[in-house]
Amino acid sequence: MSRRLAKRRGRVSHEDLDALSGLDKSELHIRWEEAFSHPPPKYMRRNILVRAVAHETQLEAAGGVPAVLVRQLERAARSMRDGKTSTSASDHHRSASAVTIKPGTRLLRDWQDVTHEVIILEKGVQYRGREWSSLSAVAREITGTRWSGPRFFGLKGQKT
Repeated sequence: MSRRLAKRRGRVSHEDLDALSGLDKSELHIRWEEAFSHPPPKYMRRNILVRAVAHETQLEAAGGVPAVLVRQLERAARSMRDGKTSTSASDHHRSASAVTIKPGTRLLRDWQDVTHEVIILEKGVQYRGREWSSLSAVAREITGTRWSGPRFFGLKGQKT
C-alpha cells in the first residue's frame, strides 16, 4: 500500500499491513526510503524493517505524531542538551500522573468479601482505628503480600 493511499483514506487496513510481510528486502528498503527519506541501516533485520515501515504507515494515516508528544520530546532534548537530567520526559510523565489525595478522603476496597476502609491523614493513613505510614503498609496488612498501596486502592492504572 502506498503512503499516499494511507494518507488519503486516513486509515490502514490489516491486509495492507500484512502485505508488508510478503515484500522482499529490496522492496522493504524502497518503502523505508519513502517513509523516512533516507536508506535503512545497512544490517537491519527484515522483521524490524517490516515493523518500522508498518508503524510509520499507521502513524501517517493517523495524522502524524501528536503535537503534545512533539513538545515533550523537544523539551526533553533541550534539557539533555543543557545537561539537565532531572527534567527528562520520564520524570515529567511520572510527576504529571501522580495522584494527590486530600486529607479526610475515604478509600474503600473489597478484598475477599470484606470491605476495607482507609482514611487519608495529613501524614499517613488510618485503617481500623490505627495510623499507618502508607497505603502500601495497609495493603500488605490486608493481603499478607507486598502490594503497591496506590494500585491496591485503585489510584494507579491497572494493567489491561
